[in-house]
Amino acid sequence: MALDQPRSTQRYQSSPRSDEPSLVKRMYELVRSRPRFGYRRIARLLQREGWQASFTRVYRLWRREGLKVPQKKRKRRRLGDSRNGCHLLRPEQKDHVWCWDFVFDRTTSGSSLKWFSIVDEFTRECLSLKVDRSIRSEDVIDSLAELFSSRGVPQCIRSDNGPEFISKAIQRWLSQLEINSLYIEPGAPWENGYAESFNSRFRDEFLAVEEFESLLTARRLTVAWWEDYNGQRPHSSLGYVTPAEFASRCAVSNRAAPSFQLHSEIT
Repeated sequence: MALDQPRSTQRYQSSPRSDEPSLVKRMYELVRSRPRFGYRRIARLLQREGWQASFTRVYRLWRREGLKVPQKKRKRRRLGDSRNGCHLLRPEQKDHVWCWDFVFDRTTSGSSLKWFSIVDEFTRECLSLKVDRSIRSEDVIDSLAELFSSRGVPQCIRSDNGPEFISKAIQRWLSQLEINSLYIEPGAPWENGYAESFNSRFRDEFLAVEEFESLLTARRLTVAWWEDYNGQRPHSSLGYVTPAEFASRCAVSNRAAPSFQLHSEIT
């Protein structure tokens, strides 16, 4: 019987605390916003927010998740300009201005998920919504190429200074298609207000409701939500009609769908 075993041969295995998944998620959010902070500073921020986050506990999770302070890199050039903000340059028609952005979450097992959305600022349609473990500049180009082929091209695309958006490959490609890239002022997310509004609805009505056991589950649920958002959800800014219904009433864009190849063949 187990009771007859010597204490020296028995080991205690602790069970994860119930708040651990939420704590790890918040820890990742802080690490992304403060990439030069080590585990001690992150622990202190967590403690200020009321988490049970001793240095020892945060260090253990830090090591388990493989986190580390990255090497210092040369500062990247910022491309933003406040004149590109949505408060000054407003969409005037369908396919005038699109915006794109990323949203992050995790599976129930803690694996990272990344959503990439493209929204028509005038019609509020979510033109594309894709999720994967990671999304690179090449993946962004492929998503746009697919969308451009079916819908045509916008006059402008608005975004923040994310590395996927300011890459030279994307800038060169959009320039060849005569699409104006509107980079907002760094640190001013409100200048990308249409994307922020969509992200807020997406987080509140989807991420806060659904649980993702796997990437496959996330993709299946994302498609269902995307179809419902465009075709069934009344939008207050559109007089409580759906984005798809509003778009159907708009004039067709005269920007023809271009003929081009995917990123792997773009030079």
